[in-house]
Amino acid sequence: MNTLIAYGTKYGCAQKCAMELAKELNGNVELVNLKEKGIGDLSRYDRVIIGGSVYIGKIQKEVTEFISANLDVLLKKEVGLFICGMQEGDMMEKEIADNFPAELINKAKSVMNFGGEFNFKKMNFMEKVIVKKISKVSSDKSDIHHENIKKLAMDLN
Repeated sequence: MNTLIAYGTKYGCAQKCAMELAKELNGNVELVNLKEKGIGDLSRYDRVIIGGSVYIGKIQKEVTEFISANLDVLLKKEVGLFICGMQEGDMMEKEIADNFPAELINKAKSVMNFGGEFNFKKMNFMEKVIVKKISKVSSDKSDIHHENIKKLAMDLN
């Protein structure tokens, strides 16, 4: 089975999660950072996993553009979706619904929240101010849900 993991990342959390996911999947897995390169013909993949990090409620535009350009093809594939972010519960469910088309969510074999990270060393001044004010966090924090990465892999294997 050939699998594509297409993701968008700003500070590396989604990339870290995608790499961990790739190790858990059966078959051939190709990782593509949508910010670095495009993807040609999707016909060579049996399944496609799409994800990215959410900032101020929005996933990276490269992820949105990839989905929009390929939605018809994606709806004919086995699909998994993931989102990286520090929100939990109803807020995370809302972010998933706001960032992926409903028909793709309904088609997906698995949709997971992989948690997230705050990496202050990589943030600009305004991002630090916003994170400190909204999240009440003032230093690096990692809350990656490794069990959800494994669950998505199990659901698709």
